[in-house]
Amino acid sequence: MSAPPVRFRQVRFSWPDAEAPLLDAFDLTVHPGQVTAIVGPSGCGKSTLLKLAAGLLPASAGHIEAGSDHPGSRAYVFQAPTLLPWRTVADNVGLPLDICSPAAPDRTRRVETALAQVELADAAHKLPHQLSGGMQMRASLARALVTRPTLLLLDEPFSALDAATRRRVQQVFARAWTHAGATVLIVTHDIDEAVLLADRVVAVGGQPLTVRHDLTVPLPHPRSPALRHDPALGALVQQVEAVL
Repeated sequence: MSAPPVRFRQVRFSWPDAEAPLLDAFDLTVHPGQVTAIVGPSGCGKSTLLKLAAGLLPASAGHIEAGSDHPGSRAYVFQAPTLLPWRTVADNVGLPLDICSPAAPDRTRRVETALAQVELADAAHKLPHQLSGGMQMRASLARALVTRPTLLLLDEPFSALDAATRRRVQQVFARAWTHAGATVLIVTHDIDEAVLLADRVVAVGGQPLTVRHDLTVPLPHPRSPALRHDPALGALVQQVEAVL
């Protein structure tokens, strides 16, 4: 199955009893097979965009196209790992298969593959409390990858990690995405992270929410962590910072 685009067309969304809509005639197209990062001020509506794309919130008006409704075709990674404490890492990762494809004959192999993608094969039989924060986040990412989604939605998945762990998990994500080939929409407050990981950075803000800047990142994959110190990346970061 090929990776789908994500399209917001004239989308309107309001919270109950709000004086003004959060979104009003909002348009955005996320290109298939790419990583698109959404950046903007806290509370502006970035996470709401993800929830609308995931179908977790209904739009008041307009149209949202976000891939297939086939079970497992969309996966969502939250800010916290949200692992079930009584299940092993392998069983946490396999949970979406238990829900979507309980009779899948290749369940074990798919769980093992997802764990290998995030470098957690040796932790398969551990419980969540035995993992570091970075390992728990990688397990959450493996759980999202196990259904082989064509659309991956990530809501600030690295924000709670210390700087060194965050860099490592970012690289794990980059390698896993290259293997999966999914369309990715990631929300982050970290502009350096957005430019380092994404093919495109969309800066949003205002109320109702609008696109303030749309930057194509002209840096080839794979991207080395050393790129953080490259003046070319710094110049791209400054472009985004200037509009926020």
